[in-house]
Amino acid sequence: MKNPMFWVLLTGMAILLIHQGLPVHSQGDSQTDNKVMDNITVRQGETVFLRCPQGDIVTHTAWLNRSSILYAGEDKWSVDPRVSLVTLNQEEFTIKIEDVDMTDEGPYICAVQTSRRPRTTSVHILIQVPPTIINLSKGIVVNEGSNVTLMCQASGKPEPSFTWKLLSPSGDLASEDEYLDIPSISRQRAGTYECTAVNDIATDVQTVEITVNYAPSVSEGRDVGVTLGQRGVLECEADAVPEADFEWYRDDRRIFNGFDGMEIEDAGQLSKLTFFNVSEADYGNYTCIAINKLGSSNTSFVLYEVIEPTSSTLLQGPGAVQDGNSGSMGTHVHTYTCLLLAILQFLLRF
Repeated sequence: MKNPMFWVLLTGMAILLIHQGLPVHSQGDSQTDNKVMDNITVRQGETVFLRCPQGDIVTHTAWLNRSSILYAGEDKWSVDPRVSLVTLNQEEFTIKIEDVDMTDEGPYICAVQTSRRPRTTSVHILIQVPPTIINLSKGIVVNEGSNVTLMCQASGKPEPSFTWKLLSPSGDLASEDEYLDIPSISRQRAGTYECTAVNDIATDVQTVEITVNYAPSVSEGRDVGVTLGQRGVLECEADAVPEADFEWYRDDRRIFNGFDGMEIEDAGQLSKLTFFNVSEADYGNYTCIAINKLGSSNTSFVLYEVIEPTSSTLLQGPGAVQDGNSGSMGTHVHTYTCLLLAILQFLLRF
C-alpha cells in the first residue's frame, strides 16, 4: 500500500485542492471526478465520522487533512491517537476522529484511485465551541458618584452574545454588551452583577460584586420619657458604607462608655445609649453623631421626665373633688336629679 511515488502525487494533488479552495459544486472531467459533500458541524469534544464512498475497482484510497495523510488504506499515517479506521471495503472508507477540538477544523479530502481514473471527495469540518468567560472584571469598591465600567469577555464559536444583569437588589436588566458602563453610580446600584455569555451551544455565567461607599445618613432622633429611677434607652440608627462609628454627646460634652452609669452599645447600623437608673441630672438634650471616611451626620434627642400618678389619684379618678365641700355638693346634685325626674313624669302624662 505504501507506494512512495503514488502517495507523493496523491498528497500533492490534495494540497493543491485545499490551497485552491474547496469547489462548491461537483465537478468532473476526463481525468478526475472531484466531489463536495455537505459541511460537517460538530461540537467540541464530540466524535466525527468521515465517510468516503468507494465503488468501482479501487486500487488505492486515502484520507488527508490539509497537508497530512491520516490513513492510506488500512495503514495509519497519523500519529494522533484520536484518529482511527472504522470501515474499509468496496462500499465505503470511513475513519473517525474522537474528542474533536478547534485544531481539527478545516478541509478533509478522500482520494481514491480506481481502475479508470482518480477521484476526490472533499468535506469541511466546522467545530462549535461552547462559550467560556475568560476575562471578567474583579469585584470593586468605589465611592458614590464614581463612573464604573465592567468588562466580560468570552471565547466560543459561534461568537457569544452577552447580557449584564443586576441580581441584587433590583434584578433589572442592565446591558446587552460585553462592557457595562454605570455613570455616576449610586448606592442603589451596588450589589451583585451577573454576566451571561451565550451561543447556540451553551451558556456560561459569572458574577462580580460592586460595593459603593457613601457618607452616613442618620434617622431622626426620637425623644424618650423616663420615670425617675427607671431604665431609659436612646437609639441612634445610621445608614452608611463603610459602617459608621458613633459618638454620643450631652450638650457639648462627649459621653464615653461607662460614664456616669451610662452604657454605649454599637451593633452594625445601630448605637444605643442606656441609662440604668435615671437621675434628675440625666434629663436634657443629647446628640448622636455617625462618622465614616466620607462624612458625618447627626441627630438630637431629649430625655425628659415622666411623673407617675399617686395611689390616691388613681383611686379617686380624674373627676374627684379634693376639698371639704364635697358632702354638700353631693346633696345639691341629688336634689337636682329628683327635680328632673318630677318634670319628666309630668310631661309623660300628655
